[in-house]
Amino acid sequence: MPFELPEELLEETFLASTGPGGQNVNKVATACQLRVDVFRLGLPPYAYRKLKTLAGSKMTSSGELIVTAREHRTREANRAEARARIIRLIDQAFVREAPRIKTKPSKAAKARRVDTKKGRGEIKKGRGKVRLD
Repeated sequence: MPFELPEELLEETFLASTGPGGQNVNKVATACQLRVDVFRLGLPPYAYRKLKTLAGSKMTSSGELIVTAREHRTREANRAEARARIIRLIDQAFVREAPRIKTKPSKAAKARRVDTKKGRGEIKKGRGKVRLD
C-alpha cells in the first residue's frame, strides 16, 4: 500500500526547465520542485533513518526533502513525476531489512584456511633465487 502524502505538507515551485521544447523552455517554467518537511510526516524512527540514507543530497540538514522533476514538457507531468518520486522514496524507507544473524566458521573450515595459506607460502618460498650450496 503506497504512502499517502498530505497535500498541506507539500510546497511546490515551478522553475525554468532545460532540455527539449525549443523556445518554449525559455518562456515557460515547467520544471517542478517539491519540498516536504519530513518531520511533519510523522515517520517512525527506523523509516526516517532509512529515508535520510536513501535521499542523500536531496535531504537538507533542516529535514526537508527536495525533489526536482524536469523530464516532461508540461507542468502537470512534472508535478506527477515529482510526487511519484517522493512517494517511492518514502515507501522504500518503510521496507525493513532482515536482521543479520552472526555465524562462526567451523573448526574444519579454519583448518582448511590455514592449510591453504601454508601451501601458498611454500609455493612463494620456492620462487626465491636459486643458491648452489
